Amino acid sequence: MENIKVVAFDCDGVLFDTKKANMAYYNQVLNHFDLPAMTKEQFSFIHMHTVDQSLAYLFEDKTTLEAAQTFRKNISYIPFLKFMEIEPYLKPLLKKLRPAFKTAIATNRTDTMDRVLIEHDLTELFDLVVTASDVKRPKPDPEPLVKIIEYFSLKPQHMIYVGDSNLDESAAKAAGVVMVAYKNRSLLADFHIESLKELEDILL
Repeated sequence: MENIKVVAFDCDGVLFDTKKANMAYYNQVLNHFDLPAMTKEQFSFIHMHTVDQSLAYLFEDKTTLEAAQTFRKNISYIPFLKFMEIEPYLKPLLKKLRPAFKTAIATNRTDTMDRVLIEHDLTELFDLVVTASDVKRPKPDPEPLVKIIEYFSLKPQHMIYVGDSNLDESAAKAAGVVMVAYKNRSLLADFHIESLKELEDILL
């Protein structure tokens, strides 16, 4: 691990427990169209995918999908921030990693990421944030991770990526970076951790 120069993270399920926030957000959209709350299967999908992919999954009818897209763009994500739970030890870890390591985020979130970082006073603790809006092909495509690698002029083996989903696993493998699976033993990864504090044992 002495060659690692960048530590990158997924957002949902890694930096934050966002289950309650995402559930409340998408259920509000569904409720607006008099549809039932999400099933476990639906939630499992939207937890990993972009908002556009998630809405397309929830609304199969094209006309209703377009209306749902318009509705969600006109509601603020701010009321849902209170449901997000920052992962224990995140801030202390980031402060210990910097400046020895560059820190980054690769997430399938789109236009909500900036507000999330501002609200939790995390903006200054990341050198680069890549969202689904910044790439043509979000995860599981490796493009978000490749974008980070190229930004810092690195080789893939110089970056470690912390993720919790199959999409993260696929992206990390395709990009050729070191994969750390967070609270998900089913993933094929170089390391498995249950707490972000365990990254200290790997990196420091």
